[in-house]
Amino acid sequence: MTYEGPKALLTAWVSLVSNLLLTLIKIIFGLIFHSTALVADGVHNGGDVIASIATIGSMKLSNHPADREHPYGHGKAEDISTAFISIVLIVAALFLTYEAVKALFGPISSVSIWAFAAALFSALAKWLLYIYTKKGADRYHSKSLYATAADHLADIYASIAAALGLGIGWIGTIFHLPYTHYGDPVAGIVVSILILRIAIVMIIKAINVLMESSVDESVQEKYRQVFLSFPEVKVIDILRAREHGNVVLIDAQIRIPASYTIQEGDDLTEAIRSKMIHTYPNVDEVLIHINPWYKDQVLVEPDSVPHLEKK
Repeated sequence: MTYEGPKALLTAWVSLVSNLLLTLIKIIFGLIFHSTALVADGVHNGGDVIASIATIGSMKLSNHPADREHPYGHGKAEDISTAFISIVLIVAALFLTYEAVKALFGPISSVSIWAFAAALFSALAKWLLYIYTKKGADRYHSKSLYATAADHLADIYASIAAALGLGIGWIGTIFHLPYTHYGDPVAGIVVSILILRIAIVMIIKAINVLMESSVDESVQEKYRQVFLSFPEVKVIDILRAREHGNVVLIDAQIRIPASYTIQEGDDLTEAIRSKMIHTYPNVDEVLIHINPWYKDQVLVEPDSVPHLEKK
């Protein structure tokens, strides 16, 4: 139900070391060959290094067991990390936009094939990192790794744009084509918008979890069906589900026949809890309160209980 800490952390460390190496390569090549796009992309990667450090710290913290001060565990540390990575991406996107606009009105400079090669190498390296990190996030159900994978994806866009712009500029330099030197900054502006969009989506999701918003109603409907798969459950009075880090916590109030003993009610709630967790492994806790139900009692599920057929 929670990710395998050491193995997930290894994935995060690989991202950190790779980001550090790519940052150095881009900035050094960008300065040597006077490539604004490559330097800007290198600074963007520098932000990724900071984000990777935050990811490792949050994963270590979220893997700590619950304690007296944090009885629900430390799972939300990963959502805080996701929000932080989103902010880093937003700042990087704004910085790239600024550099691209400045390059539009700056002096024209020739493009080196080595700067173009460095951008292509960066795009390939980030693509491999994205695949590796995304598989790790899927395997260990880690939100921080999902955020890091999204960051790698944004980097792929940035590196491809830099390579495309540098490639157009390089070809223009060789064949003396007019306006080709604008390829780099224009591509940079487009990619900055794409990065900004990814970051905004990520930070909205993280804030929703931190604000205790409910999981999607279609998912809650699936949880509802698990409860109703037991004929003893006559009515669901309350059903709430929220994300807590990498897991889901469910609170419910159900009505069962008033003739049931305490033991029978306890056995039923244990059976429901066991089926729910077995069916949906990311569900970590199911708190169930039981209320009496009488045959002559007419009750209707309140609107607070997700039910897609009501729509």
